[in-house]
Amino acid sequence: MANFKSLNTKNYRKPSTVVTSDFSYWKRLSVPTLVKEFGAIDYIDFSPVEPYYFAATCSVRVQVYNPITKLVVKNLSKFQKNAYGGSFRKDGRLLVAGDEEGFVKLFDVASKNVLRLFRGHRAPVHRVFFTSDLLHLASFSDDKTVKIWDIGTEKICRSFEDHSDYIRAGCVNPTSSNIILSGGYDNLVKMYDTRADGISFEVDHGCPVESLLFLPTGGIFISAGGTEIKVWDAIAGGKLLTKFSPHHKTITCLKLASNGKRILSGGLDRHVKVFDVASYKIVHNFDFPNSILSFGVSPNDQTFAVGMVDGLISIQNMEKAENVSAGKKKNLPLVDSADHIVDDYKMRKEKKYDRWFRKYEYTKALDEVLSPYIANKTPHVTISVMQELIHRKGLARALAGRTNNSIAIIIRFIKKHLGEHRFMRVMINVANTLLDVYEDKFQDITSDLGRLFLDLAECLHQEVYLSLDLLELEGAFEMLISAAKVTEDKDECFHFTQDRSKIKQSETAKEETIILV
Repeated sequence: MANFKSLNTKNYRKPSTVVTSDFSYWKRLSVPTLVKEFGAIDYIDFSPVEPYYFAATCSVRVQVYNPITKLVVKNLSKFQKNAYGGSFRKDGRLLVAGDEEGFVKLFDVASKNVLRLFRGHRAPVHRVFFTSDLLHLASFSDDKTVKIWDIGTEKICRSFEDHSDYIRAGCVNPTSSNIILSGGYDNLVKMYDTRADGISFEVDHGCPVESLLFLPTGGIFISAGGTEIKVWDAIAGGKLLTKFSPHHKTITCLKLASNGKRILSGGLDRHVKVFDVASYKIVHNFDFPNSILSFGVSPNDQTFAVGMVDGLISIQNMEKAENVSAGKKKNLPLVDSADHIVDDYKMRKEKKYDRWFRKYEYTKALDEVLSPYIANKTPHVTISVMQELIHRKGLARALAGRTNNSIAIIIRFIKKHLGEHRFMRVMINVANTLLDVYEDKFQDITSDLGRLFLDLAECLHQEVYLSLDLLELEGAFEMLISAAKVTEDKDECFHFTQDRSKIKQSETAKEETIILV
């Protein structure tokens, strides 16, 4: 007698995700460590030098964390009101931050002392950065001004007052200490050159600007606001290169990663998106438990820290590739290359529904997979058993003679999975068979069960209406695509006609020249 072939339940598994190099790379980040702070995390900035501490600005202080131990190593709390935008200098020894009183404070990270106090703004200062020459500061304030400060004298070098609303975003050019960008809630991004008077140029982002970023070459900058990210050419006077909308809520922050080869954006939709600098296409995505206000990436992507509106900081460290591969191959014996390892034979345990199928007990096989654990956790197993019963022409026998509670369980399962495209065909067959089996016994069915049958009928009607709506939508899309193709064909014909007329004119001119000669 031939061996019994067990049921194949893999037909209904969900399609797996495509594993790309970026997917494998970012999956090397460790399990997040969550740290709770008092207040929303306004800004996160990593020190450019080892051991790559990062500063998290929240409430009335700037906390400096060790990314390995996830503990606070420095606490800069010389603020009377909320602090904003704490950022490191390139050597990691100094840190600057603005506050709600309009002050800009310069700290020595080692001693936690305030080295300089810059007064001049009349409203909160949300962003402050060191220029590339390390001798000046650029501050961006709610008083609609951008100020350039001399660190040595604590005096204002330049002040620009061209915005008409709060300035919440800014950045400095990485290759030139004289080029500065500011973005305001008036939707405008303005570029300043400290060697000239006034603005160099301005561009309209279309939404309040939340974050600005220069690419490493300094010739291209990126603005984020609303749900849009726009890429601009600074050398061409602010020419728009491309725009895209990767988030469905406001984008709050932009950062570079992978040595300038990747752009990261975070938003209030709880997502961080990773883009390729060359194509601006999404290559990876992170999900977090709450809306994101800020994040930072250390050099070489060793640490990834994300700050959220509820004061949580998520810290993840990048694991080495050999550690990841070793984790997948744990407990393997060390053997010589000449040895051959024979795998232990393990007796395959027969599933209970296969046991009932072997005995042709179709009712018990169906009861087994309708248990809450299997039906809720692995519905594809239940669907596979129902499909096998249809193939064996035993579905009607398995459905007949059931109690009202058992019929109610089947109807609820059909309603739950009827709209899923993988299961729809099987669910329709099961529903039709169920109605055929019990159509002459409706008078014996209790009112609750009758209501379930009515709900099933309503569910079927809704799926039919949805299919009709989708067909109408498909037809509308086809009309739009056809109209677009007709327009393109007309444009091509028009250009072709123009080209032919130009050729004829040139040929006529040549003939007249020959006749004259």
